[in-house]
Amino acid sequence: MSNVQHPPLNQASVGLGLRREMLDEFCQHVPPAINFFEVAPENWMTLGGKFARQFRQLTEQHRFFCHGLSLSIGSPEALDTQFIKQVKQFLDSHNIEVYSEHLSYCSGAGHMYDLMPIPFTDEAVTHTARRINQVEDILERPFILENVSFYAAPGAQMSEQAFVNAVLQEADCKLLLDVNNIYVNAINHQYDASAFLAAMPSERIAYLHIAGHYEEAADLMVDTHGADVIDPVWALLQQCYQLHGVHPTLLERDFNIPKTEVLLNEINQIHQYQHAALSETK
Repeated sequence: MSNVQHPPLNQASVGLGLRREMLDEFCQHVPPAINFFEVAPENWMTLGGKFARQFRQLTEQHRFFCHGLSLSIGSPEALDTQFIKQVKQFLDSHNIEVYSEHLSYCSGAGHMYDLMPIPFTDEAVTHTARRINQVEDILERPFILENVSFYAAPGAQMSEQAFVNAVLQEADCKLLLDVNNIYVNAINHQYDASAFLAAMPSERIAYLHIAGHYEEAADLMVDTHGADVIDPVWALLQQCYQLHGVHPTLLERDFNIPKTEVLLNEINQIHQYQHAALSETK
């Protein structure tokens, strides 16, 4: 169990998703523009040897958030409480307080290794909120829920916007607001991204994600985290700061990862937008 206490995180802070190939570099030096890291606990919980030692070094020196992949919060199957206890042990071991997951599911009668949309129904709201509260009881931490990209909405009885807000309200939990997912869904499902953004509850936002995506066709965007952030998504991030205030913001880059000095261009762009938004409110 780590006893390292990190200072409070400034709202105007920028993070980066940590990949294993970054360990050697960041154990030597982390650029000051990177204020925190985010990892998927599933990718790090079972590591031993050099990777485990390097990860421990970084968690003792820097603030970390965890963003889960396989909790499957909306699944019809029973919660995997043993897995949740393993996640808690990992979070405790590295003194990580922030834990977020996707508003989706990835298991039914087996694991599908993909994020599936939860039907936008009243029944699903109640079911998902109850499971969120169960997870919080085990983790002894707040549960932070991310709005996800989706490509079909089977059995929908309400809009995505209404569904997200209903789950947040019913579970009384925080929101990880993914700005790129709003843009991707707005194109794919033909709704107004700015209106969706404005409808999100400011008081529930814990932090933000921003990323690049792949344009399959003019009316089909695929959320890949494998490309540079595009101008309309940057504009949506600026709107987000103006509407909801400045929040810690994480740059997601999972594939086609360039060198750190290239990633720092986007990280510093986020810093600039944060500082500009704060200057406007003074």
